[in-house]
Amino acid sequence: MKKMILLLVIAGLAKNTLAQYKPVEQGSLLKFTIKNLGFKIDGSFSGFEGQIDFDPQNPANSKFDVSINAATVNTDNNLRDEHLRGDGYFDVKNSPKIRVESNKIIASGKAGTYRFTGMLTIKGKSKPISFPFTATASADGYLFKGGFTMNRKDFGVGGTSTVSDELEVNINVIAKK
Repeated sequence: MKKMILLLVIAGLAKNTLAQYKPVEQGSLLKFTIKNLGFKIDGSFSGFEGQIDFDPQNPANSKFDVSINAATVNTDNNLRDEHLRGDGYFDVKNSPKIRVESNKIIASGKAGTYRFTGMLTIKGKSKPISFPFTATASADGYLFKGGFTMNRKDFGVGGTSTVSDELEVNINVIAKK
């Protein structure tokens, strides 16, 4: 019985050594680039929320669960942004959050560089995703940077139109304790 209690205490302490961070709005940004009629359109999202448990010495113990507010889509064109918030694109009324959740974080072999593997959820549809990212330490947290290419149709975003199916996504998230 004493051994069981000791193991539970050790397990609890080990879990508490993992640093927990929250994404902060100021300085964080999710940017995307997509082609429409052959022209590149840039946009962004904000409204970061979630929890990041990160241990650079043991990335396998790390966990990311972060979402953004889909209604914050911004392409510097109010009419287009309202259209993107509608049910044919992001359907922010019924799906207000875009979420990414890790199921595995691994070191890539280069200091400060890792691979995220997990699920991306948009409009209630979840698909596996994997991409490289960097983690740069600051006084009270980290700057996480990464990027990937995705197919918008995998998530039911937009129909058949003049918009490209593929888009590039770049993430810069500042997370603090």
